[in-house]
Amino acid sequence: MKTIFTTGDGPVQLTEEQIQKRIRELGAAITRDYQGKTPHLICVLNGAFIFMADLVRAIDLPLTMDFLALSSYGNAMRSSGEVELIKDLRLPISDKDVIVVEDIVDTGLTLSYLLDYLEARRPASVRVAALLSKPSRRKVEVPIHYLGFEIEDAYVYGYGLDRAQFDRNLPFITSIQPEEE
Repeated sequence: MKTIFTTGDGPVQLTEEQIQKRIRELGAAITRDYQGKTPHLICVLNGAFIFMADLVRAIDLPLTMDFLALSSYGNAMRSSGEVELIKDLRLPISDKDVIVVEDIVDTGLTLSYLLDYLEARRPASVRVAALLSKPSRRKVEVPIHYLGFEIEDAYVYGYGLDRAQFDRNLPFITSIQPEEE
């Protein structure tokens, strides 16, 4: 059975303007919540890199940042929940106020793994900023402190999220519906 992607308007559409407005709101909330602190933002590669770039520019505080990458095994459309760290942090996070920047929280399995991994490094605090959340797919409840948008279950891409490694550079988020051949 082969999955064929069809273009067309799916149930989830976020314009560039909607995304940027919400990121400014998230940046203002983080600025307010972290007054007098220096948050350390950790970008989960690859999908969150555009969100992270816009978010850090919307935060009016001194901050530091780092990057890590995880691989979640499964097919292109669904994760199996098996997670592997493929790029670790470069900087220590002990006693830092960490904000994990994630593109999308789906089942919660990858984020749960990551939060456990980071907590073992003894940060002062850990919060999560996620651009998108699909609560209908959640297998493990995870905290999302700064949420861009809650969406229905659809395969979304654009604004950092890929479709077979393409379309990350779209300034908006769109969706496709897979059709089984």
